[in-house]
Amino acid sequence: MHRIKNKSGQVTIFIIIAVIIIAIIILFFMLRKQNQPNTGGNPQENPGSFLDTCLKDRLTEAVDTISSQGGYVDPKFYKRFKFENETSYNNLAYLCYTQNYYVPCINQEPMLLSHLKLELHDYLKTDVENCFKFLGQNLENKGYVVEAKYNNFNVVLDERGVIINISGEIDLTKKNGGGNSIETNFKAMLPSKFYNLAKVAQEIVSQEAQFCNFNNLGYMLFYPEWKINKFKTGDSVTIYTIENRDSKEKFRFAVRGCVIPPGF
Repeated sequence: MHRIKNKSGQVTIFIIIAVIIIAIIILFFMLRKQNQPNTGGNPQENPGSFLDTCLKDRLTEAVDTISSQGGYVDPKFYKRFKFENETSYNNLAYLCYTQNYYVPCINQEPMLLSHLKLELHDYLKTDVENCFKFLGQNLENKGYVVEAKYNNFNVVLDERGVIINISGEIDLTKKNGGGNSIETNFKAMLPSKFYNLAKVAQEIVSQEAQFCNFNNLGYMLFYPEWKINKFKTGDSVTIYTIENRDSKEKFRFAVRGCVIPPGF
């Protein structure tokens, strides 16, 4: 009987030890999870997420406006045009043009990508600075003492989309004395095919300037992700509409070259 009691006591001790070990393991993982940094989408905790959200509408508006007008926010040299199924006219910039007959057009924007970045920069300069200020205000509302310094920004276009790199610095100090940190080099991005659309437009203009023609059907055969419409107006202007079949984004512009005089 005494031996049975000893075994029973040993089992009880082992159970208690096992429960304590399990409790320690659970507590360890709970504390570890609480100490992990928040990298989620809350714009007030994540500067990049906040700037993405703050700039998204204006970035989208800028890309749509520029794409629908041949690469310009406010074209100065354009063809005013609309298709029958559209409700309003657009001023389509001439990316390749000559006023003479028979001769090829001249590329009006040989550095198209650089030009597009400048157009986006001018369109967004007030919005980027305001969003940076709003970021500081939101961090203050989250319990930080904030010292924010905005410098400037630049625009990058690549296959990922439109990227806004912001040069600035935010010095954060917790009001309850929880230490401080310095955030620099902020970024916002809009996923888009804008860069790819511009590259196709460059190819079209290059061939129009060299050969007075662009074979859109052949190009689409080799690159089926693109839909390219080529429309000739009554005054011998060619309207090009480039569309990405997946994203449905479009880029439209005008060309005038190798025009044959009326009556010939």
